[in-house]
Amino acid sequence: MFRSDSIFSRFFGSAPLSAVAAAVLVSVSMVAAPVAEAATTSATTQKTSKKQVKSANAEKKTTSKTVAKSSRGGKVAKSEASSTRKVVVLKNGKRHTVVAQRAAPVRAVFTPAKPSLGEAMGLRDTDDALALRSSVALVMDQNSNEVLFQKNASAVLPIASITKLMTALVVMDARLPMDEVLTISEDDRDTEKHSSSRLRFGTQLTRQELLLLALMSSENRAASALGRNYPGGLPAFVQAMNRKARELGMNDSHFVDSSGLSSSNVSSATDLVRMVNAAYRNPTIREFSTQTEHEVNVMGRTQHYVSTNRLVRGGNWEIGLQKTGFISEAGQCLVMQAKVQGRNVVMVFLDSAGKLSRFADANRVKEWLEHTPAPSAPQRGFPSSPNLTQAPGGAHAILASQQSRGI
Repeated sequence: MFRSDSIFSRFFGSAPLSAVAAAVLVSVSMVAAPVAEAATTSATTQKTSKKQVKSANAEKKTTSKTVAKSSRGGKVAKSEASSTRKVVVLKNGKRHTVVAQRAAPVRAVFTPAKPSLGEAMGLRDTDDALALRSSVALVMDQNSNEVLFQKNASAVLPIASITKLMTALVVMDARLPMDEVLTISEDDRDTEKHSSSRLRFGTQLTRQELLLLALMSSENRAASALGRNYPGGLPAFVQAMNRKARELGMNDSHFVDSSGLSSSNVSSATDLVRMVNAAYRNPTIREFSTQTEHEVNVMGRTQHYVSTNRLVRGGNWEIGLQKTGFISEAGQCLVMQAKVQGRNVVMVFLDSAGKLSRFADANRVKEWLEHTPAPSAPQRGFPSSPNLTQAPGGAHAILASQQSRGI
């Protein structure tokens, strides 16, 4: 018979069979362990890869939905600067996938508004008894020249379209025919502030209509055409403006154009009182500056214009003359002649902060004047030191009643 134990004995010696089997099992396990570990690692890697693929697909779906929603809204979706997209391109009959880099979104840079000259000079930090928002204010009795209220009245600042009152004075002094037809041309374009106008180039209006639009609606091209059609042109007109200012004693004033668009048109509140008084003596300027609305024919179309002064349109004031003005260097400006409690007064407000604050300041002054009895005799004339802020008599008690009513 074949004896297996002799064979085992020949190869493995006299070691028992159980020991040999154990050694074989250990060897097999050592070989199998790395294989099993590799198999486990491979399975784990496959699971992780599947999760990453699912996550990537979900992210692509979310991105495509966002882009689709943005496209339906007519807006470009916001994305990161490093986002990419794949584009399939046909080249020589074959499809090629191209990866395109999306442009980073461009963000607008915030540019703060330029301060007015009065703000840059620190005039807005001046306190006054009526808590006005205007850097400069002057209120005078028109008949007695008594200073009723003042705040930085000698400060020389840009006056914007208040300039048009001087334009009107020069036009009226020239005694040019008011029914003469003038033409708006390219020379009347605003190259200073690049403002718009409804008076198209080629529009033909009479000198009277142009003066009305300049005073009532502060129409810049109308004022430009008035100066340009002066004998000698605009340079001669500007000379006449400065000559008129000297005649009126406006020693703080200087003019460079007929519209007021340049910040080089400057004056002080004390000077502007003199100009308002001179303009008030002309009935045409009084009428045109206080007219609430007017219609003109502009190249076959009817254009409707209204007053730039909401106090004129409101009807709660008895205003004899007015003019508004604004450019960024001047702030919001307003001059008026009005009757309050039977007293004729002239009001000047320069460099007011906010579109409505100049009108609110005028209402504050009016409310104060209505609670202040007029003196039987004038107390003093034109101020020798108009730059000092004056606290009107009895103003604090009146201010308390104003604040309780939210004025």
